[in-house]
Amino acid sequence: MTLRLLSAPPSIPLFTCHASSTTAAAARPLPSPPPPLPQLSSSPPTSSTPQSPLTCALHCPHFQSCSGCTHEFNLHRPDILEDASDFFRKHGVSDFTFDTCKLWGWRCRAKLAVRGSSLDPLIGLYEEGTHNVVDIPQCKAHHPNINAAVELLRQGIAELDIEPYVEDEGTGELRYVQMAVTTHNTSLPAAERYMNGKVQVTLVWNSRNENSPSSNKLNELANFLWKNGGPKSKLHLLHSVWVNFQTSTNNIIFGNRWRHLLGERDFWEHVGGIDVSLAPSSFGQANTRAFDVLLRKLQKYVPHGASVADLYAGAGVIGLSLAATRKSVKCIEINKESKASFEKTIGRLPATVDSSITWHHADASREPFLWLVGSDVVVVDPPRKGLDVSLKDALQNISSMERKIFSSFESSNSVKEEKRPWVLRAKEDSVQVGRKPPPENIPQSVPQTLIYISCGWESFKEDCKSLLSSKAWHLDKAHGFNFFPGTQSIEILAVFKRGPQKKKPGKKKKKHL
Repeated sequence: MTLRLLSAPPSIPLFTCHASSTTAAAARPLPSPPPPLPQLSSSPPTSSTPQSPLTCALHCPHFQSCSGCTHEFNLHRPDILEDASDFFRKHGVSDFTFDTCKLWGWRCRAKLAVRGSSLDPLIGLYEEGTHNVVDIPQCKAHHPNINAAVELLRQGIAELDIEPYVEDEGTGELRYVQMAVTTHNTSLPAAERYMNGKVQVTLVWNSRNENSPSSNKLNELANFLWKNGGPKSKLHLLHSVWVNFQTSTNNIIFGNRWRHLLGERDFWEHVGGIDVSLAPSSFGQANTRAFDVLLRKLQKYVPHGASVADLYAGAGVIGLSLAATRKSVKCIEINKESKASFEKTIGRLPATVDSSITWHHADASREPFLWLVGSDVVVVDPPRKGLDVSLKDALQNISSMERKIFSSFESSNSVKEEKRPWVLRAKEDSVQVGRKPPPENIPQSVPQTLIYISCGWESFKEDCKSLLSSKAWHLDKAHGFNFFPGTQSIEILAVFKRGPQKKKPGKKKKKHL
């Protein structure tokens, strides 16, 4: 991987590119290329020699019909960057940066609909604005082994006469498939692990459970995949095979019942300096490499010895990546299914980690101050819609809460018995390792730093403006990451500090005598 810097006008952020030149060279040419890109180089450019306009193009045969990607050219620099750079500059951040890693083959997690017929199955995404599935066997965003696993599944469907789901009638057997690639294989040299990633296949089956009449065909399909893609096949492609049972007629992909069928049960990835366990039901970032870059950037903004609250924590990947040198980490997550993955991940943390680590099954939007108090740094990674209103209100009013905490401590240092049922449930259904949390009868801190990770640019802008309008926070740093090349979506890492932004001192004019 080579490091390149993009020469750009002042309104464009510092840009770091790790695109593979060999992949671009192998891509097929496209008609009607756009204007030339700015120069890419490993140091500040001294000439204006343009690069080929096709260097960072998508080159995907499915682009015109598939809804997954929205632009073909300049994958390294989506149009939304100009809006992001302008926004942050207007709010006091002039050094906004943007990182991009792989431009092709970056997607390590994919949920694909299965439609059509057993002889001609369609495995892909919906056409924009419809429920018509577009077959995408040569998707350029997918990790190559996802495409290979999809082709193997296609063969199994045809050979075993598996019936794809018919949405209008609610009939058929195979509704969706989830493909997830693990690139963490310590038996291989580090440089070879990504391209040799193994695929965890989850079949979303149209039945209530494994005792349904179609269970024989389910087992036949799983065995076909394992025979032809497992460790004893000519090409070891698969990590494991799972099934999810779903009979609902709504648009929700997964049901609540999961079963492990074949292969390894535990799925591991290495990001942010730690080994992470992810169940097929867990949320996982699709772009593994870009997520790793974000986590390592994030770690620089969390002081050693700090107490951290990780809200919307999922399986705790973000919080646990900070645990090595921090005093405490508490992870808050509403999905109870994430607990098992969290427990497995902490089992692989280095023995040198000596912080207090807790995971709580709770809704961070309910009594948000409960989770903010006692933390120096709060990390939020909300869904695309942005922060819950109650949490946003709590962050806007953090200063008044701080005054209440210290005034109540001065008046009484006795510990009150907790009676709120949702708080008691969160404490019961929790995980605690390492040193014990501080006693509740000592003055508790409130966050001085807020780190906001966002996948929804429009919702982030609204949340950011709300936080800044309260004068409780100011924007200190901001970075963008190209998590979804080929789309107008970017991931944002924004660092807020307490209080209004300090004005930079200007030069004093000399008084003339």
